[in-house]
Amino acid sequence: MLKRAALAACILQLCMATAMAQGVPPGCGSTPAPREQEFAWMSIAQWHRHHDAHAAIADKDAVDLLFVGDSITMGWDHAIWQRAFGRYRTANFGIGGDTSGNLLWRLRDGHAGRLHPRAVVLMIGVNNLGYCKQSPVQAFAGVRAVVEQLRSLYPQARILLNAVFPHGQSARAAQRAPVAELNRLLARLDDGAHVFFHDYGALLLQSDGAIAPEIMADFLHPTPQGYQIWADALSPDIAKLMK
Repeated sequence: MLKRAALAACILQLCMATAMAQGVPPGCGSTPAPREQEFAWMSIAQWHRHHDAHAAIADKDAVDLLFVGDSITMGWDHAIWQRAFGRYRTANFGIGGDTSGNLLWRLRDGHAGRLHPRAVVLMIGVNNLGYCKQSPVQAFAGVRAVVEQLRSLYPQARILLNAVFPHGQSARAAQRAPVAELNRLLARLDDGAHVFFHDYGALLLQSDGAIAPEIMADFLHPTPQGYQIWADALSPDIAKLMK
């Protein structure tokens, strides 16, 4: 076991070194890496505490419905969450600021493999476009790697792959086109058997394509009203996957 762990660590270090040589920051794209960037709203130590808490949940293997992702997954309003998903044994493994590579690292650390969820709800990729400054094609490669990792970990589970939500207040905001292109690529991952792509983003927009502050106060993260819209759309689709 120790030799195997040491080999895995060496492979991870080699992947990270190769990525850095190619100008890709650790954690971006399909390169697994823990959080290395300090944020005023979350330190690296806090990030590891969140991950340790998730690992403790995974060790109990009492999860039927698993949510994984970044701050949009992490930020669910508790009351809305309970009303929508309280009937299931559910866990939320979202961590704010995560890129696809950060999520890959978390899924590969060994604890996640102890779970046996029936369904997984995934949203990741917006931070690849933002923090990593990746193109939609590069961000797609990272999300695809996460989907492949989830399929490897949970071959019997059904994966509900969410489109990245539109952000930026105006329909003409610079962020809109990269998100739309990324989502166009993500739709290709829907295989109709194990991976199901759903784009709920239009439900969060006004008729002119703008985002109201009542739905996303910062035009990126949903408010409780925004989460309620998402929950109402997710619930019937999750129910189908959980059967």
